[in-house]
This record gives sequence, C-alpha cells and structure tokens, in this order.
Amino acid sequence: MEKFIIAISGQFNTGIEKVIDELNGYNNENNIWLCPDGISNSSGTLALHIAGNLQYFIGTVLGNTGYERKRDMEFSRRDVPRNELIAELKTTKSTVINTLRNISKQQIDSDYPLPFPDKVVSTHFILIHLATHLNYHLGQINYHRRLLG
Repeated sequence: MEKFIIAISGQFNTGIEKVIDELNGYNNENNIWLCPDGISNSSGTLALHIAGNLQYFIGTVLGNTGYERKRDMEFSRRDVPRNELIAELKTTKSTVINTLRNISKQQIDSDYPLPFPDKVVSTHFILIHLATHLNYHLGQINYHRRLLG
C-alpha cells in the first residue's frame, strides 16, 4: 500500500508542477485566458478546475480540510493573474501531498466516501481517476499554450 501512495503522490506532484510550468510558459499572460474558436476552456479555467477538483475530492473528502468547492466559479472566473493561479496550484499540491502522506491504510482500503457518479468505488480507483483527470487537463493546457504561447 505504501508503494501505491508514494507512486500516486508522485503523479500528482509532477502533474501539478507541469501545469505550473505550462502557465509560466506563456509569453503573454493574457493568453492564459483566451478561448479561440473550437477551444472550450482557457488554460486559466482548467487550472482553477484542477485546483478545485483536487482540493475537494482529496483534501476535503479524504483529508477533512474543510475546503468548500465552488465548481461554478472554476468555470466562470476570468482574468485571475498568473501568480494567483500558481499560488492556488501550489496550495493544491501541498493539500494533496499532505493528505496522502497522512491517509490511513484503512482509508485507502475502503470504499471512497462519495458515490462516483452513482456507484460505490474504491479509494484506489478515485485516486487513479483523479490523477488521469489531472493529466487529461494538463494535455489540454499544453495544447492551448503551444497554440497561443
């Protein structure tokens, strides 16, 4: 079990750091928020969504951090400065790593406390799902940055 936590923590750490690197890779900070035709979400929106998603599903649900997710705001906020996005992602990374560092074997071996979406799944499943969800959006951010860099 410890090997799984180490591995999945590494995935979250690397993924969040790569999102930060992508945001820093924009020559023009304003481009983080552009949505050209055919692109549904800006990199800024995706960064906010990643932060909210992980802080809630790992931090609040597994770590009892008390973070209150405002999912609608993840998709409606605009023009958040790059440094604020990065600060939010760093907070997210810290929350995720600290939660996983302190999670009990019993929690990992148990069903995830919330249904997904309407069925019971394991905590293992949710952590893998959240890591792949992060990397899916990382790929979108990478494409967006290369398109608008």
